[in-house]
Amino acid sequence: MKNAPFLVRLGFALDGLRAVFARERSFRTQCVCALGAGLAVAGLRPGFVWAALIALAVALVLALELVNSALEYLIDEVHPGLAPQIKIAKDAAAGAVLVASAGAGVVGALMLASVLAL
Repeated sequence: MKNAPFLVRLGFALDGLRAVFARERSFRTQCVCALGAGLAVAGLRPGFVWAALIALAVALVLALELVNSALEYLIDEVHPGLAPQIKIAKDAAAGAVLVASAGAGVVGALMLASVLAL
């Protein structure tokens, strides 16, 4: 529904979040990790810049996992069979999530090193 009111579009987005949360173990695991990161920031109080970096890293990982899931659902619907190029597309999307997760881990490690060095 193009040009639907904001609340209608927000409902679509929340429906997507609920669907992926219900269907994807990796997304649920990443949500638990995000909660852990939030608790670490709340407990360590590293400062606003570190908190913002952690929030951005978490958001990037979760957003890429949502995109990865959407791509997989679409591909599986359009082309349910096995095909080498489709495998590459799915693997590349999963790789994007992996890269973002590794980057988020580095940001978290640097935040811990910064806070514990004080």
